[in-house]
Amino acid sequence: MKAVAYYKSLSITESDSLVDVSLPDPRPTGRDLLVRVKAVSVNPVDTKIRMRVQPEQGETKVLGWDATGVVEDVGDECSLFSPGQEVWYAGAIDRPGTNAELHLVDERIVGLKPQTLDFAQAAALPLTSITAWEILFERLNISPGKRDKGDILLIIGAAGGVGSILTQLACRLTGATVIGTASRPETQAWVTSLGAHHVIDHSQSIATMLNKLKIGNVTHVASLTHSDMHLDSVIEVLSPFGKLAMIDDPGVLDFTKLKTKSISLHWELMFTRSLFGTPDMIEQHRLLNDVSALVDAGLIQTTFNEHYGKINAQNLKCAHAFIESSQSKGKIVLEGF
Repeated sequence: MKAVAYYKSLSITESDSLVDVSLPDPRPTGRDLLVRVKAVSVNPVDTKIRMRVQPEQGETKVLGWDATGVVEDVGDECSLFSPGQEVWYAGAIDRPGTNAELHLVDERIVGLKPQTLDFAQAAALPLTSITAWEILFERLNISPGKRDKGDILLIIGAAGGVGSILTQLACRLTGATVIGTASRPETQAWVTSLGAHHVIDHSQSIATMLNKLKIGNVTHVASLTHSDMHLDSVIEVLSPFGKLAMIDDPGVLDFTKLKTKSISLHWELMFTRSLFGTPDMIEQHRLLNDVSALVDAGLIQTTFNEHYGKINAQNLKCAHAFIESSQSKGKIVLEGF
């Protein structure tokens, strides 16, 4: 099968940072599905793993943690899917990635692809949807339902992949007031289009801008980018007993600053369930099906932004470079081999 991989961790500007390779076709066993990959999207985790994880000498590593495709075959313990079904998923970080024609994935972290989206449009959503859903309902414990409970959610980096879905889920499925941050006119317009009640510029004083909106404090914060830069501002605007969720990899942070207000900190990594084989792994199957239904009902829109062409090394290098520029809005998708 065709795949895109790397032999050595290199800057994306190096010619061999990603290469086209040919690998043996995998075969499914147990609860694995064999999926023929139709489209993938690129996430910051792809660039981080490329730079941080060095393959063994002479071995390759295939990246990619978002895919849509068609079930080709199933393992002998599978019960959730059958060959021919169209699926979407984000895979597992400790297994080969989705930048390959054929891919093995545990059926418990796979959902049915939305019928109203094509493969490319749908590929933008799985990883960010899982992350956003787990942040909103499991880490921050904001309750579903439109009843106003006084929740005010500040999303720092609302124009990115996770922020784009989190904004939609919070606005459509909860009664929370949603405030998204974005620093450029085009990203601010994007966040507004996703339903945010207010959009502010995180390059300015967050407290000052909230005061202008006559919002003193917020009850919940999802810090999705540059958390080390924003920690003091977050603590300033969070109410006592507020909740803070993070997904990025900040440097050394002084979390003792959270103590005075009794602020609780919640890390979110959507790979935790698959990495540790937790008893509730199947929750990701269920939530992906729920998001698929929300998409088909017109409540959630794809965050697909740019199509970079076929799945090959050259196009993936361009996508990695753009992700590393920190200028992305929505998701970059590649389709077909």
